[in-house]
Amino acid sequence: MKKTRRRGIPEFSVSFLDVICCGFGAIILLLMITKTVEPIVLEKSQVNLEGTVAKREQALFEIRGEIRELRTQVSDADADLTENLQRLAELEKDLSRILGQYATTIAKQELNEQETGSLAAAKQSLTDEMQRLLGQDFRRSTDLVGGIAVDSEYIIFVIDTSGSMFNAAWSQVLTKVEETLAIYPQVKGIQVMNDMGDYMFPRYQGQWIPDSAARRKSIMDRLQNWNPFSNSSPVEGIQAAISTFYDPTKRISIYVFGDDFTGDSIESVVDQVDRINVADESGRRRVRIHAVAFPVYLQRPSARVYRFAALMRELAYRNDGTFVGLSEYE
Repeated sequence: MKKTRRRGIPEFSVSFLDVICCGFGAIILLLMITKTVEPIVLEKSQVNLEGTVAKREQALFEIRGEIRELRTQVSDADADLTENLQRLAELEKDLSRILGQYATTIAKQELNEQETGSLAAAKQSLTDEMQRLLGQDFRRSTDLVGGIAVDSEYIIFVIDTSGSMFNAAWSQVLTKVEETLAIYPQVKGIQVMNDMGDYMFPRYQGQWIPDSAARRKSIMDRLQNWNPFSNSSPVEGIQAAISTFYDPTKRISIYVFGDDFTGDSIESVVDQVDRINVADESGRRRVRIHAVAFPVYLQRPSARVYRFAALMRELAYRNDGTFVGLSEYE
């Protein structure tokens, strides 16, 4: 009988090899996972960081550009400020110079007005004293200021308030009224009406306005915007002034300011004034009539301008007054 030989037990079994293989496989798998995943994460992180850096650099460039632009604007603003300050300093110098000239002019004007007032007062005082010494019939030949007699104690302004006068010559009217008042430093009464016979101050209708510095200022202030209706004819105003205020015991002067005459007959006006402005025993009219013609229509003269000049020259001649024709605006 043949003996069967038993195979010896192997040193390493299949199960052990399986375990060993699984262990090596696990190690290889771990190595593969580590080598494949980690580089991908690093690459993405690197990409993200590069994009962020690029954005920050772009923002930095923009900020630097804005800073340069702002610096330019500040520099321009500083230059403009410097220029404006220089101009302001020059304007202040000019203002100081003008104010100095204005103060000097005002001082000279006040001095001239004082001298004019003193001369006019002296003339009036001499008139009274000469009449006392030489008699009521004495008439001096030197009682004129600018060709106009200033020996009256009462003065009336008859002013054309038509559109042509008010719009073209009113500033000159204000000047002439003020100059006329200046040559009469003190009178017993004043009255102002327009060429229609309307009173500037209705509460003084038919009576004299007492003379004072405050009254004269009120007249000039009111005259600034005084513009009642007018028909561009001085006849109504002259007749109303003489008819209302004529007094053989008073020395009165009427000052007519106008630019044209729209009436029909010069002769009829002159005759009517002769009847109401009666002369005294010496042949002297008790109301003087002076006239000032303003050059409103001088560049485009018409018959109305010539008729006004003819009328006022005749009235001034017959009523011991003076006619003055202005040739240009002041």
